[in-house]
Amino acid sequence: MSTVNIHAAKTHLSRLIEEAAAGGEVIIAKAGKPLVMLVPLAPTPAKRRLGALAGRARIPADFDAPLPDEVLDAFEGH
Repeated sequence: MSTVNIHAAKTHLSRLIEEAAAGGEVIIAKAGKPLVMLVPLAPTPAKRRLGALAGRARIPADFDAPLPDEVLDAFEGH
């Protein structure tokens, strides 16, 4: 983390932005008192694409058929 005054920040803004984008934090101060912090933005999550698994998964025809009694009993703790 580095601290620079406003004048130096104006002079070296590109370098400070690169430093922050690389994961650093830059504090900009006025008369030695911290005012703001320059930090990188959180990465934007990738957009979800519907149908990405099309053709890769198969749902059996009896997917919603009732479960056998012994399986139901196991779920209920019998």
